[in-house]
Amino acid sequence: MRIPRNLEVWKMGIVNYLDALKLQENLVNARKVHKIPDTLLSLQHPPTYTLGKRRTDHNLLVPEPDLKNIGAELHYTQRGGDITFHGPHQAVLYPIISLRDIGLGARNYVEKLESTMIELASLYDVKAHAGRTGETGVWVGDRKIGAIGVRISYAITSHGLAFNIDPDLNYFKHIVPCGIADKEVTSLRKETNMALPAEEIIQEQLISCFARQFGYDSVSWKEGASILSAVSEIE
Repeated sequence: MRIPRNLEVWKMGIVNYLDALKLQENLVNARKVHKIPDTLLSLQHPPTYTLGKRRTDHNLLVPEPDLKNIGAELHYTQRGGDITFHGPHQAVLYPIISLRDIGLGARNYVEKLESTMIELASLYDVKAHAGRTGETGVWVGDRKIGAIGVRISYAITSHGLAFNIDPDLNYFKHIVPCGIADKEVTSLRKETNMALPAEEIIQEQLISCFARQFGYDSVSWKEGASILSAVSEIE
């Protein structure tokens, strides 16, 4: 008989990128020793460009010192994938989950992240699809609506996905998004004819899609003081 699986979701609001990075590192270490259950961080970032471990700096199209003028930061990470942008009105999910426990390989994991965003888009009558070979993320036609960049260490995941609800798309003009030239970036706001609910509702829908795709039986929530308490316990 299968043991019911619960996903613990931390609703965090807007979080500085480096703070989120440090938190993920602590959570990964805690998950490796079974100190915490599978955990999903749901948040947004201030305007931030991030590079993956391949260090494809050439895909940043403005000099790094000029980023201050547009109110953005640049950070280097150990995730896979190319350069990407995070900012307000973009839903970010960082799963800290054990792939060994759920019997998934890396490729299947990424495919389920894609399916999570495709399912969310379909709720708003937007037909999204996974990219072709060499085109990571999720697309509407040839316009990118969702990015994926993951790290897997001893079968524990970190980093994750970013889905564009209604970010300022001008920020994407300063990079070659995910290293794929001559492609547009789009958002749910641009692609749907439906009125959008509050962003918090869309982020909760994204979490529900994630839980369905990964077969969780239940979801529990932490926010505010309960998150601070949980952080203090793992540090």
